[in-house]
Amino acid sequence: MTETYRPTARFLHWTVAAIVLCMIPAGLIMTTEGLPRPVQDTLFIFHKNAGVIVGLLMLVRLAYRGAHPPPPLPASVPDWQARIARLTHGLLYALLILMAVSGFVRVTAGGFPLEGWDALGLPRLPKMEAVGKAASSLHWATAMVLIPLVLLHAGAALHHALVRRDGVFARMWPAAGR
Repeated sequence: MTETYRPTARFLHWTVAAIVLCMIPAGLIMTTEGLPRPVQDTLFIFHKNAGVIVGLLMLVRLAYRGAHPPPPLPASVPDWQARIARLTHGLLYALLILMAVSGFVRVTAGGFPLEGWDALGLPRLPKMEAVGKAASSLHWATAMVLIPLVLLHAGAALHHALVRRDGVFARMWPAAGR
């Protein structure tokens, strides 16, 4: 039997995945011209605050992964696929953290509210419109790399689950190890 990820790693993975899969369409729709203002405001509030949560969860995931390395891939996985999987996972971690940081900088340096963060009285960046605009551009560019990478990751996972049936997908599935 293929060794599975620990329950904490699976919980963090699927929690981040669910939030990100909701944030992507919200982020793309919220800037649509002609969108009713209440809908737009709701999407912005969700997207900004969920981004902070994803950023914090990614830091926890990074620390957890450092303390608990992932289980080895099954021997049936070719070396080239294992290398691509390691690269993809590294990029996903890096891009998700970059998205959270650039979003935080965009919002706070742009002088916009960050409702959950502000309610806790946590420090913000001072208003610096040029920095906010630069962070916005970086956030958008990173999203344009992250979205296809998320699709590649999901497609590879489904390929392992439905075509190869080699246990790779089952290692991360929430019911793994039951």
